Amino acid sequence: MCRLGPLTETYGIPFYLQYLAHWPEYFIVAEAPSGELMGYIMGKAEGSVAREEWHGHVTALSVAPEFRRLGLAAKLMEMLEEISERKGGFFVDLFVRVSNQVAVNMYKRLGYSVYRTVIEYYSASNGEPDEDAYDMRKALSRDSKKKLIIPMPHPVRPEEIE
Repeated sequence: MCRLGPLTETYGIPFYLQYLAHWPEYFIVAEAPSGELMGYIMGKAEGSVAREEWHGHVTALSVAPEFRRLGLAAKLMEMLEEISERKGGFFVDLFVRVSNQVAVNMYKRLGYSVYRTVIEYYSASNGEPDEDAYDMRKALSRDSKKKLIIPMPHPVRPEEIE
């Protein structure tokens, strides 16, 4: 996958191939009639059904700058949420940099809320300090009482996340 914006996390080819092999339905690409890549979303299904933690996870969402503000990110998120709903997920979650207020506000408009803060989730590459992330969640119909998205009262460290 390509990097369509400076805040898009990038991964090695084996990482993408592993996701594609295990969760192909969670790979969605939007292409312009000209064949130009407009955006993409990739994710997975994970967690425990017994503990009511089975959910969809957004690993990456990116829209090329020239195709932003058209509702494409919202449509890609909606498609991933529908897949997670069909798979019996309780919620959809994602991680976003605390400093990326444009994305945080977009996710809030789409119905996501901050479930918890993860301290130093994102590693800095240029001598800057590591950055915290918000773990944001949106309840699906299986969590009709929205009990799995109630915000945690304190931050956690990455090693505390299952």
